[in-house]
Amino acid sequence: MSVLLEFAMFPTDKGESVSEYVSQIIKMIHESGADYQLTPMGTIIETESLSQAMTLVESAYNILDQADCDRVYSSLKLDIRKGKSNRLKGKVESVRNKIGDIRS
Repeated sequence: MSVLLEFAMFPTDKGESVSEYVSQIIKMIHESGADYQLTPMGTIIETESLSQAMTLVESAYNILDQADCDRVYSSLKLDIRKGKSNRLKGKVESVRNKIGDIRS
């Protein structure tokens, strides 16, 4: 199984720039060993199960909670597919194979 999770999570009560908080979440994802891709608007993660993906979301929230964030915004999108893996890279490669090089 492959679970692609695209999500953003950040505090809304810590001013305009929240990269200090987002960086802590990205560090946790990196240290988890999950494949991920950071984008300007969120992060895409690939896990082998829904529970692994949700554990990362909960861990991200816990980081913000421990940083005394009183209000947290989050959006999540999931693509769950049985019998597949390596879709984080494979989906992009599929498009490259059809149209050639793309910006990443």
